[in-house]
Amino acid sequence: QVQLVESGGGLVQAGDSLRLSCAASGRTFSTLAMGWFRQAPGKEREFVAAISWSGLNTDYADSVKGRFTISRDNAKNTVYLQMNSLKPEDTAVYYCAATVDDGVAYVRGHMYPYWGQGTQVTVSS
Repeated sequence: QVQLVESGGGLVQAGDSLRLSCAASGRTFSTLAMGWFRQAPGKEREFVAAISWSGLNTDYADSVKGRFTISRDNAKNTVYLQMNSLKPEDTAVYYCAATVDDGVAYVRGHMYPYWGQGTQVTVSS
């Protein structure tokens, strides 16, 4: 089992930045690929970004590419999502997810068995 706890959400204005953190426990962090997903009210959950166990490989949704950066610190068992130039359409509950890295787990579309409880991000116009 893997336990994930997100933090860093909040209310910001359009154009501002936020950094989300996700602390993992329960399994060797460096064996895990990590992902961020989000779900806006009335919409399905969508992929945002993912990173391989080493941090060398990443993938991003087209809607956030160039604005968001995913990173990880394996010594701290933590993955981050730096969000810049936030837009009102980024408003959502953001979820951290984990899966055992099979080499391509960071690629969008991969299934994740472990999920955090989510953190709310609200961007006002």
